[in-house]
Amino acid sequence: MNNTAFGSYLRQIREEKDISLRELAKRIGVSGAFLSDIELGRRFPSADKIELLAKEIGIPVEDLQKYDFRDEAEEIRKMMFSDPQAGMAFRTLKTKIQGGTSIDKIREHLDEDIK
Repeated sequence: MNNTAFGSYLRQIREEKDISLRELAKRIGVSGAFLSDIELGRRFPSADKIELLAKEIGIPVEDLQKYDFRDEAEEIRKMMFSDPQAGMAFRTLKTKIQGGTSIDKIREHLDEDIK
């Protein structure tokens, strides 16, 4: 399972390739502020920008796409609105995480229930 956020991964690769944030932003046609927001997790690039990013930092586009969780987030949103019990489960999960319960502990608990 992928435990790294898209922006963190992008920054790591960009720095390994010794490309400045401003230079990469210029190459893909966005502002430095926009790319900074992506790296900080405040925004997410469109599919075409993901392709450009991959090309410009010299990695396969699939390496970046595996960090794109938008489809899963939309599926979760639909489940929350279509099934009241799923909605309550996700709210409970949110409350636990905000209350300081670690993601690893939650994952362990879920894995135990599935076995």
